[in-house]
Amino acid sequence: MQRRAAVSMIPEQWVQCIKCKKILFRPDFERALRVCTHCGYHHRLSARERILYTVDPDSFRETDAELRSADPLGFPEYAEKLRKGVATSGEQEAIITGTATLNGYEIVIGVMDFGFMGGSMGSVVGEKVTRAFERAAERKLPVIMFCASGGARMQEGLISLMQMAKTTAAVGKLHRTRMPYIAVFTDPTMAGVLASFASLADVILAEPGALVGFAGQRVAAQAGVSKAPANFQTAEFQYEHGMIDLIVPRRQIRPTLAYLLEMLLP
Repeated sequence: MQRRAAVSMIPEQWVQCIKCKKILFRPDFERALRVCTHCGYHHRLSARERILYTVDPDSFRETDAELRSADPLGFPEYAEKLRKGVATSGEQEAIITGTATLNGYEIVIGVMDFGFMGGSMGSVVGEKVTRAFERAAERKLPVIMFCASGGARMQEGLISLMQMAKTTAAVGKLHRTRMPYIAVFTDPTMAGVLASFASLADVILAEPGALVGFAGQRVAAQAGVSKAPANFQTAEFQYEHGMIDLIVPRRQIRPTLAYLLEMLLP
């Protein structure tokens, strides 16, 4: 599922678009928030980059950063994969949660990082998501979640699947306070994350071209799904079928979120 990074043979000041293969000047590429100026392809961001582009400067305060994954099943090579995830992403887990302000509105925010084991949801991800919603419900704050995940973390077995019910219940606590919950689907938003807290938002936004679906295309093919449309399991397909409320280019996500907070908050 994970797409290849830009070709390493290209000099450091240049980067190759994953989709159209055009060569882009890196400073211009970064100013465009890592969106290709030729084809509009939205390259993936790290969780820290996403936070930087979204919330008010110097307003983010991380929560539950001390939580670490264990290896409850003694799954082969899991400990090594966790170490690799830390080295690859620079994070301790596949999600960062915290409080911040966005255009002056105080929010609880969670941002998943696909660079850490494909953004998979294990016990720690589920716990951090749950605590974020519970904290928001207690303080009566809105929640914004940026989703980027391949699904449940198989190395934790049933424990990872339990996080679907756990996070769903936490969203219910927030709903009872009548505080808004906004989800932003980024590439990819799949499987257990999509089937739990991600799809329960009051408003669902998505970046253009994001992969959005429950099962991967190979699994869908094995299940007998035939004659799938060309845009099957994309944000555009889900928008056409009513699952997503709006597809928003990356540069417009912050102002769109600010507008929604203004409209939805008491």
